[in-house]
Amino acid sequence: MRIPSRKRCERLGARGGNSHRTATSIQWRRTFPQKRKQLTMSKPRVFVTRKIPAAGLDRVLAACDADVWPDPLPPPHEVLLQRVAGCEGVLTLLTDKVDVEFFEAAGPQLRVVSNFAVGCNNIDVGEATRRGIRVGNTPDVLTDATADMAFALLICAARRIVEGQDFVRRAQWKTWEPLGHVGADLIGRTIGIVGMGRIGYAMATRCRGGWGMQVLYHDQCASEKAEQFLLARRVDLDTLLSQADFVSVHADLNDTTRGMFNAEAFRKMKPTAIFVNTARGLLHVAADLYQALRQGWIFAAGLDVTDPEPIPMDDPLLTLPNCVIAPHIASATVSSRNGMADIAADNLLAGLQGQPLRCWVNPL
Repeated sequence: MRIPSRKRCERLGARGGNSHRTATSIQWRRTFPQKRKQLTMSKPRVFVTRKIPAAGLDRVLAACDADVWPDPLPPPHEVLLQRVAGCEGVLTLLTDKVDVEFFEAAGPQLRVVSNFAVGCNNIDVGEATRRGIRVGNTPDVLTDATADMAFALLICAARRIVEGQDFVRRAQWKTWEPLGHVGADLIGRTIGIVGMGRIGYAMATRCRGGWGMQVLYHDQCASEKAEQFLLARRVDLDTLLSQADFVSVHADLNDTTRGMFNAEAFRKMKPTAIFVNTARGLLHVAADLYQALRQGWIFAAGLDVTDPEPIPMDDPLLTLPNCVIAPHIASATVSSRNGMADIAADNLLAGLQGQPLRCWVNPL
């Protein structure tokens, strides 16, 4: 590469004002073009394990050197470990296992894991904290959407709507039947909320305000808000199971709640009761729920979550007309998914800059 002579630089300086500055800038630009580009264009390297709404993804793409997994299915675990190598941040979903192996594969430069979900059961938060890695989640924005879904499952199961739709599609509807597809009443019944957090409260509000239901709840902590505004009554789990007409689960998944809805629990419920789970599939024991529905221990169930996900097509629950199963879509509204994407992007970008996360699971 040819560098301009001193005389030419001086001539250029005479035209432009400062010969030394002009010569230096010309020489630097011509001699180190790649270095200049790196200094001005350097961005943190991140891996996004699935396409998320543009409300968040566009911001990540603009601020980062982002590798986005393009397929609708999650990356296989071995591929995930390869793609996170050398990344400073990762935006994950619940389907991605973030553990010691993940952190080792990523390397010591990893600063933040932003989970596109309320829960963090897929992340070893303790290990992340030990390594000084920030972990973020996306709570709050899906509260109403999830409560709506819980009630939709409740009313679908109670009024046998999906069963009725299948009846029509199979061309079995011949006439109006006085005894056909008789479901359960909702007005004035009792709703039992297991886990009176944000979503549990929102679900109870819909049941109380719209259908005049009595509200029972079971939680480690009392909810003064629910007791004051919904006249809710806090009870032990056995009392709730025996008295509630509808049982809606909104508990966290942990060692004490895993499999809490098993054969013993279902046998304590009314034979007319309806079980709804929009929280985590591992909160109920699928084989026991099948028995409860098949043997008439309970009337019906509505699930937005299963274990595993997706549910295997040979799972016996799929053979039951009184079990409504949705594909984990409680947060699937425009505002909820956009809100989750926005928070996930905020968490990722803040973590990359060493700033407090908007929704911080493990404040360091």
